[in-house]
Amino acid sequence: MLEEKIGSFAGPAVPVRTTHSRIYAWVVFGLIFGLMLSDYMSRQVLNAVFPQLKAQWHLTDAQLGLLSGVVGLMVGLLAFPVALIADRWNRTRSVVLMALFWSLATLGCGLAENYGHMLTARLLVGIGEAGYGSVGLAIILSVFPASMRATLTGAFTSAGMLGSVLGMAGGGVIAARFGWRTAFIGMALFGIVLVLACAVTVTEARVKHHARRNESGARGVAQSLPKLIKSLFCTPTLVFTYVGSGLQLFTAYAIIAWLPSYLNRYHHMAPAKAALSAALMLIVSGVGMAVCGIVTDWVARKSLGGKVTLAIGYCLGSCVLLMIGMRMDAGGAQFVVIAAGVFLAAGTWGPAGAMATNLVHPSILSTALATLTLANNLLGGAPGPWLTGVLADRIGLLGALQLIPLVSVAAALAFACAKVTYERDLRRFQTT
Repeated sequence: MLEEKIGSFAGPAVPVRTTHSRIYAWVVFGLIFGLMLSDYMSRQVLNAVFPQLKAQWHLTDAQLGLLSGVVGLMVGLLAFPVALIADRWNRTRSVVLMALFWSLATLGCGLAENYGHMLTARLLVGIGEAGYGSVGLAIILSVFPASMRATLTGAFTSAGMLGSVLGMAGGGVIAARFGWRTAFIGMALFGIVLVLACAVTVTEARVKHHARRNESGARGVAQSLPKLIKSLFCTPTLVFTYVGSGLQLFTAYAIIAWLPSYLNRYHHMAPAKAALSAALMLIVSGVGMAVCGIVTDWVARKSLGGKVTLAIGYCLGSCVLLMIGMRMDAGGAQFVVIAAGVFLAAGTWGPAGAMATNLVHPSILSTALATLTLANNLLGGAPGPWLTGVLADRIGLLGALQLIPLVSVAAALAFACAKVTYERDLRRFQTT
């Protein structure tokens, strides 16, 4: 298969390492994974305390949405330059500094005295989190054999959904018992503890000692910024993939951000119960991300463009299910339909990531993932919650959530354009 030939660019073979090396590799994975949990716990705890903030500071839905969206905006704007700097400076020091920064900023959220303070602190959270996912994943991949890359990428990405669950559910419970400020402070302390452990254990010297690929050879490709940018936008498929992925995550991020408030307002759930119910939906989304990725890989073995076809299906499927679910009467059947839509909403991450990494040189995979993250946040994470809030102020939150899934149709169209060029671009890349 053509994609199997492209996989041969992964790098030279490496000798079998000792048991000590394998143990250290899993320690690195555990700590970087733990910090990814902290990343999303710090990001999503805000959504669990929307009702308390709205009542205490008399905020509009647009203001609440901006508190959530500003993090995605900063991550989107800074992910690419941060990943680029980390690749050329020091990846391990970069992740430690990033995690310390967002943890302290989360602590600042707990100490905020007004909306302006909170907005500033949330902006700083986004600055700290920018680039962490791509740089952290690059560290993990460097200490494991290339044959485990797909497994590790999927497992590491799932930390985002699990961290969102822990942040929303844990934050909701803590806020109900001890107040919303304690929820932020608890998330910050969790991150600081992991930062200390990571700073001692995951050092550049030890990572290089246990590295399983030729880093020096990989970094020697596309050194200049113009060449790097050109390689990331050299094919129509990549551009369509970035756009399609970002637009689809517009729907996913909007649903994640506003589900607790929806359950609180329209199902009359207490904030803590609403946060727990929304957390269950996040688990569904995480499982959907993994399952959709597995199905995509299986289908792609028989059909080169199968992964793109499935990405289109995930977009349209989530759109139909969420629009139907948001129009049904409250009850068990509605939850099942909404859960089915949420299951598919983030399912395009696997196909989009595979398409993007298949069309760039392995030496810049982390930067390519950072570019995809930029698109996901600029087109999805930043505007999704905020525009939903703006729309909710005009037609109500329920009306907004009934219309937002239509963005997935535009995502499907972008992936359809990518399907037209994908096989041609794969063959062109294989021959260069």
